[in-house]
Amino acid sequence: MDTEKKYFFLRFVVERKIILIFAFALRALRYFRRCFVYTIAIMNKVESALQRTTDTKALVIGVDTLPQTAEMFKSLFPAGRALVVADLNTWRVAGKEVHRILAEAGIAQDEPRIFTDPKLYAEWTFVEELDGVLAATDAVPVAVGSGVINDLTKLCSHHNGRRYMVVGTAASMDGYTAYGASVTKDGNKQTFDCPAPLGMVLDPSISAAAPAKMSASGYADLIAKIPAGADWMLADAVGADKMDDFAFGLVQEGLKEALCDPAGVHAGNVAKVEQLAEGLLLSGFAMQATLSSRPASGAEHQFSHLWDMEHLRFNGASVSHGFKVGIGTLASTAFLEMLLDAPVEQLDVEKCVAAWKSWEETERDIRAVFDNDPEFVARGLKETRDKYVDKEGLREQLTRLKRAWPELRGRIRSQIIPFGEVHRRLELVGAPCEPEQIGISRARFRASFEKIPYMRSRYTVVDVAFRCGWMEEWLDRLFGKGGVWQVEDRGQVSIGRGVPAASGM
Repeated sequence: MDTEKKYFFLRFVVERKIILIFAFALRALRYFRRCFVYTIAIMNKVESALQRTTDTKALVIGVDTLPQTAEMFKSLFPAGRALVVADLNTWRVAGKEVHRILAEAGIAQDEPRIFTDPKLYAEWTFVEELDGVLAATDAVPVAVGSGVINDLTKLCSHHNGRRYMVVGTAASMDGYTAYGASVTKDGNKQTFDCPAPLGMVLDPSISAAAPAKMSASGYADLIAKIPAGADWMLADAVGADKMDDFAFGLVQEGLKEALCDPAGVHAGNVAKVEQLAEGLLLSGFAMQATLSSRPASGAEHQFSHLWDMEHLRFNGASVSHGFKVGIGTLASTAFLEMLLDAPVEQLDVEKCVAAWKSWEETERDIRAVFDNDPEFVARGLKETRDKYVDKEGLREQLTRLKRAWPELRGRIRSQIIPFGEVHRRLELVGAPCEPEQIGISRARFRASFEKIPYMRSRYTVVDVAFRCGWMEEWLDRLFGKGGVWQVEDRGQVSIGRGVPAASGM
């Protein structure tokens, strides 16, 4: 190769490298800019949320933030004594360190309360146990853990007339910053009114190192906010539940970005788990600001509530809240997709009104669908009575729905994630994506749909289908031949992947 050719060749190589380096730098700059913008947006949302929340006044989230626990404690509880509450696992991963940090900061402490029962869960026996500990001291509880430890400490702190703070160890649910605690009493899972923590610290590197199933459960709980948002749109449109724009935005803005990398969450990517945790915490703030779970809960959660009451267990163990809600999310999404394909503009409102049952007839249906089980019937009667409307009320609701539908349909279509994509993401994150994976047969799943209209007073897409007379047809599409959850005559099932399109109704 002569000198001139060598020169041009080397120049080409150098210029190409410069271009590649520049392109890489530009991509990196864009990535960090997106991260910076996202971080600023989250910070702004947190600040706005803290101004609206009734209970929580401080939140620190970030890698290596455990040392800030002491500073937060001193700020929120001046001159207070601390009492670390943990279980064996959370004591090992963070509790011992929190105890040391508080001690080195000169904060007086009681002996830590470490639950050692391997079957620990949010059950009344453990509430009474922790109540006894707190009754004997005036120390401020510092919960170190996730759902169970937080709910036990939240409720027991309230019982003993004091506030608490929490150091989260997993991105497993949205209850950290939510008002109320979910605890099982007398065999029934119930939500007890009690204030959210006064402050919270969460290190996503600790959460990312938690068992993958915990992040998977949190992811399933977060993706449930997608159909829950669509349910709220429907409830607002018919006049059943007015939208709170602040709370809705707190949950929904940035939600899809937080859900964009389920594989990263499953792999324990710290940045992705941090996004997941932020989404869950903001959902809790929205519930706290409204003193209602409406911003973060729709039909998908009603399936979970039903299965809680039925004491669902799989392989001898209880099923996590997120995993139940994940299957409920698929159910709700399937109904929302069929609603989008339904000719709502041509809905015969008067036909629906004529077919609408009186309260006396509805009461008989409730007793029948729950096989006269006293507990279920009592719940069904109360919840259904709260949202029941007479014929004139139904006429008004359906007329409003028809009038709003041209614009509402587009909003719901933009809101939801397609059924197949929800299924794929749940699978990628390591969460159940078929009902059998949580111990629900296809036949039982169909029966669950039929109970949902009576489970909660909250208006959802299931109520739309029920009041428009579409329930049976939609269930046949889901569970009949060719359906996504086809039930075979011989008791076997056929696994599908798509929701059949709705025909004219």
